[in-house]
Amino acid sequence: MKRIIIENLEKEFSIGFLKKQSSFQWLLSFFSGREPKKVIKVLDNISLKVNSGEIVGIIGSNGSGKSTLLRIIAGIYDYKKGNVTVNGKIISIINLGIGLKERLTMKENIFLVGSLFGMSQEEIKSKLNSIVEFSGLKEFVNTKIYQFSAGMLQRLAFSISVHSNPEILLLDEVFEVGDEDFREKSAERIKELVRAGATVVLVSHDLQMVEKHCNEIIWMEQGKIRESGKTKEVLGSYKNDRL
Repeated sequence: MKRIIIENLEKEFSIGFLKKQSSFQWLLSFFSGREPKKVIKVLDNISLKVNSGEIVGIIGSNGSGKSTLLRIIAGIYDYKKGNVTVNGKIISIINLGIGLKERLTMKENIFLVGSLFGMSQEEIKSKLNSIVEFSGLKEFVNTKIYQFSAGMLQRLAFSISVHSNPEILLLDEVFEVGDEDFREKSAERIKELVRAGATVVLVSHDLQMVEKHCNEIIWMEQGKIRESGKTKEVLGSYKNDRL
């Protein structure tokens, strides 16, 4: 089954920039609050297909368009041109802390974020013990999370995410989180989802992790797909290009 189909996708950002101006032009810009703008194309004619039961990595240097592509798939960004089709429930873990409210307890946050991820209150109740157990934070279930460390917040958010029945899981620099034991557990949980037919698309600079977990890789450069295919071949090309 094709979980994600993207055809001829283009995305542009309009950004402010400094340019040489006359004094009069500068005054006009200052008092109007309008600064000079230029348009940057961040994705250029992107086409790809991702099947169910795959873990696909997106690699490339900073500014190559990786995270923008992920955010378009997630529905966070719109786009100028092309078609994006997704078949399945998307859970995007682009910021592990998103949705968590520091003045609520861990239990209250599970119900809040679980509902944001599309679970009913009854479903959350049925999975509450499993989420808490998976996180390894049972003794803090009634603690307000402003007292949590960054690692504890990561474990909580990740635990809720992987219990939310994702059919498409989007990860931006997030795959193995927490300490070593939790990283192994989180990686195994993702693989269980994939074996059940879910699709994972992840953005990462960690080439060892990508090589370890991904079936295929998309290498992006300057808003375009430079190469895509099996992990070993694409990683080989990517590493050789940097010698």
